[in-house]
Amino acid sequence: MIKHDKNINYLFLNWLTISLFLVLSIIIVGGLTRLTNSGLSITEWELFKGLMPPLNQSAWIEYFELYKKIPQYKIMNYNMNIDEFKIIFYWEYFHRVLGRIIGIFFLLPLIYFHFNKKINIKYLKICYSIMLLVIFQGIIGWFMVKSGLTNNVTVSHYRLALHLVVALIIISLLFWLILNIRKKTYKNFFNLSKKNLPFLFLFLLIFLQIIFGAFVSGLDAGRIYQTWPLMGSSFFPNDFHYESYESFVNFNNHSLIQFYHRNLAYLITLYILGFIFYIYIKNIYVLYKPIIIMSIFLLLQIILGILTLITGLNIYFASLHQICSVLLIFSTINLYYSYIK
Repeated sequence: MIKHDKNINYLFLNWLTISLFLVLSIIIVGGLTRLTNSGLSITEWELFKGLMPPLNQSAWIEYFELYKKIPQYKIMNYNMNIDEFKIIFYWEYFHRVLGRIIGIFFLLPLIYFHFNKKINIKYLKICYSIMLLVIFQGIIGWFMVKSGLTNNVTVSHYRLALHLVVALIIISLLFWLILNIRKKTYKNFFNLSKKNLPFLFLFLLIFLQIIFGAFVSGLDAGRIYQTWPLMGSSFFPNDFHYESYESFVNFNNHSLIQFYHRNLAYLITLYILGFIFYIYIKNIYVLYKPIIIMSIFLLLQIILGILTLITGLNIYFASLHQICSVLLIFSTINLYYSYIK
């Protein structure tokens, strides 16, 4: 019986680990889908019909004709041929198929573990939340795509940010749960106490920065100023026109969004430097290794962000920049986990 329970726990841990890598994969593919402007190539949700790609020329023509009806084709890609269309189609197709795989891969074992009753109920409750978020994420994905099918050539940057943030919440829950299982304990992330608030505020800053990063991506705001450390010839964008205080919360302004994204990075860097100073002054030895790991990912993220900008949004640097943001979240979670009791 004891051996059987150990095998169930081992299976549960492996399932969560594979799920984490699948979610990381779809975040990467989703980022590349956005970077290649492929997200609007499939203009219908096709929850079941879209399991297979077009298998003959007539099917390809049908999908291409549907794409020709939306503004992105009419304004941006009016000279695209069907072979070029197939490239952007497959990016979006693989993104959707991977989403279906994650849904099925997470649901079926969850049903088994639910009825098996050998897994800690606290762990299962988190899994139920993750499953609901996975379903919700699929709905958000279509909600996002719809925003680019009528009046716009791209999806809404607000909906894009929501789509990304939910994906990061899912992968963060998975990572936190895996840490708990490996340590054979249960630590509550939302352990609201005075000493934990600086860590929770750091998470807030990082997620806020990711939201602005999604805004930059959705608006193609990285194409406005491709210089660093200045934006053109000045610190503040010189094409910004002040009309009222509301001008500073105009999140449709490309230059302003890039300015906020840059300066939030500086603020996060200063905040983490303060963390490092505090940890070493107080000799919190248990956090030495986690803070070093997090600092390495922060430095790498900054370098990749600058390289993405000054290379004219090079797709490889841009994709690595997004991947590194996930690794930065992981390292921050690990730091926080190592600190709380």
